[in-house]
Amino acid sequence: MNAVEIEEAISALAEQPFDAQEFPFAFLEAFGNKATTLKKLRSGASNKSDLGGVLQTSNIHIVVAAPGTATEKLAALRASPATKRGKVKFILATDGVSFEAEDIESGETVACDYPDFPNHFGFFLPLAGINTVKQVRDSSFDIRATSRLNKLYVELLKDNPDWGSAERRPDMNHFMARLIFCFFAEDTDIFEGTRRFTATVEQMSARDSSNTHVVIGEIFRAMNTPIASRNDAHLPRWADVFPYVNGGLFSDTLEVPRFSRIARTYLLHIGGLDWRKINPDIFGSMIQAVADDEERGALGMHYTSVPNILKVLNPLFLDDLRTKLEEAGDNARMLLNLRKRMARIRVFDPACGSGNFLVIAYKEMRAIEAEVNKRRGEDSRKSEIPLTNFRGIEFRDFPAEIARLALIIAEFQCDVLYRGQQLALNEFLPLDAENWITCGNALRVDWLSLMDVDRAGVKIFTDDLFGAPLDQARISFENEGGETYICGNPPYSGKGKKEPEQLLDMDFIFGSRTEKYGYVDYVGCWFVLAADFCRRTNAAAALVTTNSICQGRQLPQLWPHVLGKGIKISFAHHSFKWSNNATRNAGVTVAIIGIAREGHSKAPTLYDGEFSREVSHINAYLIEGADLFVESVSTPRSTDLPLMQTGSVPNDGGNLILCSDEVHELSAAHLEAERFIHRFYGSEDYLQGLTRFCLVIADRDADVARGISPLRDRLDRVAELRAESKKKETRDQLAKVPHRFQHRGEIPEKQAIIIPSVSSERREWFPAGLLPSGTVISNLAFMINDAPLWNLALLTSRLHLTWIGTVCGKLKTDFRYSNTLGWNTFPTPPLTDKNKSDLTHCAEDILLAREAHFPATISDLYDPEKMPAMLRQAHERNDEVLERIYIGRRFRNDTERLEKLFNLYSKMSASAGSAIKRKVGTTA
Repeated sequence: MNAVEIEEAISALAEQPFDAQEFPFAFLEAFGNKATTLKKLRSGASNKSDLGGVLQTSNIHIVVAAPGTATEKLAALRASPATKRGKVKFILATDGVSFEAEDIESGETVACDYPDFPNHFGFFLPLAGINTVKQVRDSSFDIRATSRLNKLYVELLKDNPDWGSAERRPDMNHFMARLIFCFFAEDTDIFEGTRRFTATVEQMSARDSSNTHVVIGEIFRAMNTPIASRNDAHLPRWADVFPYVNGGLFSDTLEVPRFSRIARTYLLHIGGLDWRKINPDIFGSMIQAVADDEERGALGMHYTSVPNILKVLNPLFLDDLRTKLEEAGDNARMLLNLRKRMARIRVFDPACGSGNFLVIAYKEMRAIEAEVNKRRGEDSRKSEIPLTNFRGIEFRDFPAEIARLALIIAEFQCDVLYRGQQLALNEFLPLDAENWITCGNALRVDWLSLMDVDRAGVKIFTDDLFGAPLDQARISFENEGGETYICGNPPYSGKGKKEPEQLLDMDFIFGSRTEKYGYVDYVGCWFVLAADFCRRTNAAAALVTTNSICQGRQLPQLWPHVLGKGIKISFAHHSFKWSNNATRNAGVTVAIIGIAREGHSKAPTLYDGEFSREVSHINAYLIEGADLFVESVSTPRSTDLPLMQTGSVPNDGGNLILCSDEVHELSAAHLEAERFIHRFYGSEDYLQGLTRFCLVIADRDADVARGISPLRDRLDRVAELRAESKKKETRDQLAKVPHRFQHRGEIPEKQAIIIPSVSSERREWFPAGLLPSGTVISNLAFMINDAPLWNLALLTSRLHLTWIGTVCGKLKTDFRYSNTLGWNTFPTPPLTDKNKSDLTHCAEDILLAREAHFPATISDLYDPEKMPAMLRQAHERNDEVLERIYIGRRFRNDTERLEKLFNLYSKMSASAGSAIKRKVGTTA
């Protein structure tokens, strides 16, 4: 269950008559417990309560109290031995009048009237397996509001199916945005009186809902009619009491969808919520999901947490503002200069969605400004930070509308907080008609023109927020000449996942710059445009991105077009999960990268979790060091290293692969088939200790193999499969030789080193291994055939793991190996015979340590929590020997390892370049 579904179930429970016997089970059911689980609790089979309540182990202990004793029962639950034994997370006591609960670990409590407990449902979300941050638990209102708006939205589409069409969907979305404003306005005194909008709809519309759309339409018309024009508008008296709002919000068509009786009821329920509690920084993202059919299934989870957004905004510019505030102290002149500076700051999100980044930036800046005003004795002073300095581009119309609405709400809330309710109300209406959020394709818009940095003085107004042309956002800033900060979380879309329109965008951005950009993620376009913008203006940028743009093949395709020509990386957050806080959705692994002009005053800073450090320079691998780009090469750059190959590709539908039982059955019936059977390993087989075999049939033996009926059947199936392939080569050539793999690597005569293609990030060493002669390694791994054993010492070293973790691509945060990037580029110093002999002994010790723990799998052995001491010592010894070869001692940390490796790589590359030039000169 998602958060919205849980809220709906909890609300339904609170509305029902209190049933003391059923409450604990109904409460657990609301959080997704299955009928079988509840049955065991009812029967007592799994109920461990010692207080006559219900105790679900590792979850919650619930007791229904006698009237007036809820507080005493909560204390009894806290002291209960069963509570401690059951390792419960929460205790809960209620008598149907009062409701009290406690989080055992944190000590946080809830105490409220029983009907109000749904307002605190976020407190209990861990019961449903939803790991929450404090922000989620405090956002119960936003989730409840989203749930009800979603019900209304779906119900309206049932009765107005044409409004769900592509042509009318914008009208539906506009209508929802207007409703949100009305609900907020009636609870914050923007509309004078209590619940004016909801009460008017309830009183003036028929119970059968036949004229509900008419009543709402008249209210909207009033809010679009200036006070001076009211007499000519002939508004009904009950609509005439609504203020003039306009600002584009109620312009254009005022058509309202027809309401069913159920839809009218939903609307009244929504109006019954306390909209003063709205959080515009996260509400926008959730309400966006209401209008998106694909996202509605995860309703209530579509928002970005404030802490994550601040990882972008703080180092980009907010930290500097706070530092200047601290430095100013009570110095009136310094405080005034800071306030003037903030009034000129522009924040620009070129993929703004529903405005999360802009809203958070605005609220944080208002907090700093409020402190400035307080220190200057000007607490009620009007804000000098213009809302129109917070600009965005969004491809979809509804999120763009919600972004502007969220900023308007944020401005009003800040005015109430820092200046008081009355001053906020006096200056709120009518809304400005400027449209500073652009609906369009950010990759086809001239950002410089949009931000009016040329001071052209373009100032365009509109009566239509929703249908504004693209250049409508070209309005001048109220305070020119300030800094511009670009921020946001653009769409990612990696190789093979881009839509046709996105491929055209990629060509538009990269086509004039390079022919090689096929590996670059879609988000790379935003970095290129941000760098262009920064080169021409007083700007800096910070974007959330997949960590893959700093790894693998795409790095040298993207970053030469971002860095250089005056642009550097100003700060970076290393990889972390940008999650939506639902356990079943781990979120994408991202990095945050800031770029700025070389003259940027702040020292480059690297962030890793809660730690940060200033460095001299950050390169595209997000480490300290000079700019360089490791590109894949077909053969090893280090002369000592042998060739590493990709494994064999069967393309057989599994017919050339056999399990142990199939081998035994085949050998028992056809002894002559044994010569065609070889051990077969992919990465999973090797790591998990799985046993598989494959058929290796030479061309000269094809007829012999076909004489064995089980093999003939397998080959016929391979031929049939390949004959139906979409690839011409497979149909015309491979189908005629079904005994062959599509590609088969060399089979080792002595031994083969196997290198898994992917390895868990948890492993402290990369678990390459040794396989016997005659082994076939699949294309899901790499191999070095018949190579000296000291190569295994290199592959399993901390040095090599550090290198591939930096220059190779990753699968989320797991290590993903590449022979052309990880092995062929690996910098090694010249190795003496003594060095190789020492490393050979180290490799042997590692293999012996593994063998000593047979039958433990490689996966078991390299689990950092279970790794045998003997094996760990062998690896430590291997690292000691290898690192002394590099610098005469152990490296202090991975940073020092990378510095040495990149230094060697630079020299190795320069040497290789000189050799190529000499070769070309000789040929000429």
